[in-house]
Amino acid sequence: MRICVYGAGAIGGYMAVMLKRGGADVSLIARGPHLRAIQERGLTVRADGEEIVERMTASEDPAAIGLQDYVIIALKAHQAWETAAAITPLLRDETAVVTAQNGLPWWYFHGLDPAYADLQPRWGRIAHPCCRMFLAAGPSNWTPC
Repeated sequence: MRICVYGAGAIGGYMAVMLKRGGADVSLIARGPHLRAIQERGLTVRADGEEIVERMTASEDPAAIGLQDYVIIALKAHQAWETAAAITPLLRDETAVVTAQNGLPWWYFHGLDPAYADLQPRWGRIAHPCCRMFLAAGPSNWTPC
């Protein structure tokens, strides 16, 4: 199972280390000095008096990581929409995209009970930038958490 964690901060880093520790094939999208540190020394999680270090592929370029089974978007909500075009090299038709960010997105009710239809966007009139990420992967690929 190939999993890419997009964003290696506190949430994404923790998830990546624990998934790798559990045996998953995990890669990371990171940037700047944090990316270089991960590439040189691995990613470290300190929890409950334990230090866990896992080495995994890390890049600033999603195309360098390749197609994935799961993509976990672990960015701050105000940054996540900027990844819309960037995540496409990671996606196959079957790739599940999981958002690990705070807040309840407007698309949370997509495909559920018709009673929530008024909460869904009017697809022809989307103006908010966060819509880009949702539409880039396609509604059926999203799993919010």
